[in-house]
Amino acid sequence: MAKKTVRDIDLKGRRVLMRVDFNVPMMDGEITDENRIVAALPTIEYILKAGGRLILLSHLGRVKTEEDKLKNTLAPVAQRLSTHLGQDVVFVPETRGKAVETAVQALNDGDVMMIENTRHEDLKGKKESGNDPELGAYWASLGDVFVNDAFGTAHRAHASNVGIANNMKEVVAGFLLEKEIKFIGDTIENPERPLVAVLGGAKVSDKINVIKKLLDVADYVIITGAMAYTFYLAQGHEVGTSLVEADKLDLAHELLALGKDKLVLGQDVVTAKDFDKDSERNIRDKSAIPSDEMGMDVGPKTLENYFKYVEKAKTVIWNGPLGVFEFPRFAEGTKGFAQKLADLNESVTTIIGGGDSAAAVIQFGLADQFAHISTGGGASLEYLEGKVLPGIACVHDK
Repeated sequence: MAKKTVRDIDLKGRRVLMRVDFNVPMMDGEITDENRIVAALPTIEYILKAGGRLILLSHLGRVKTEEDKLKNTLAPVAQRLSTHLGQDVVFVPETRGKAVETAVQALNDGDVMMIENTRHEDLKGKKESGNDPELGAYWASLGDVFVNDAFGTAHRAHASNVGIANNMKEVVAGFLLEKEIKFIGDTIENPERPLVAVLGGAKVSDKINVIKKLLDVADYVIITGAMAYTFYLAQGHEVGTSLVEADKLDLAHELLALGKDKLVLGQDVVTAKDFDKDSERNIRDKSAIPSDEMGMDVGPKTLENYFKYVEKAKTVIWNGPLGVFEFPRFAEGTKGFAQKLADLNESVTTIIGGGDSAAAVIQFGLADQFAHISTGGGASLEYLEGKVLPGIACVHDK
């Protein structure tokens, strides 16, 4: 069933609580990647233009110590958001109490404020991440309506999403959450075919349920990246010092049998003797990996074979890099595949499933070439599995 969105409610003069995902990477107090802030702008700007009085909540990192609390402050995020909006964002360095309540009462139509990192509430017991009922009710008391636009935390029931929603009469999705539901949820339920799923990354164990789900839903499932070596080992190939999960060989055999007509693996690999950006690059057949070398990227034959599958596709879901793209010498597979999908963007709907694959296409300057880049890592994987996500389930149906 379709979910209500911010378009479906009256906003003028109302206190609008909005959960965003501003869990951005920081270094020495400076934001190093603002994509999550930029992704939330359409919903924020819509609310402000409609005359809402906006109160933003987000987490940032984990807070287990006083040092974490000092380090993981949203103050720089509020400052950066203020620059994007061209107006002041009132920042309250507290998560509740008199200062928060006074700032809320002072809001006029079209104003925006942000409270401190919601995970500061986890310092003395997991009140935020444990969905403490009292905390959820308190935050809900600050607003008239609740907009959830934080897909990155949609797979978790926290006080700042589900807890607030449980105490509100109007709970709607922002534009970002709406987009995630459309591109991931609807694709899993009713894809335009052929659907090709491409799964990379390090561990089979992280993606067991996703692989099984996509073998059921997709026309072809390409297994790539580091986790392919566990499958190569299960096929009887020597993989040298490549990253493998030896305890998952039985599972790999099971998946190979389950996906015998759908599962696509590589033919050749790029290897190196050391996990190092300057290590010598070798191209090997997957059946001829020396005992002292490890897989670092897909080989050219493998990449060409992948191209044949995506050229025939109408929908491609891609989650996880093809190799160690952080090292330029071993980024050719991931970059070449990303470029191929970008070149096909008129004929193929490509969904980038968050995490490292999203980081890769952004790094390569191709982000605007895809139908959708998910803002969730773990949330994307669980949604691809077909799971009901608490942060989506709590949004009211149309």
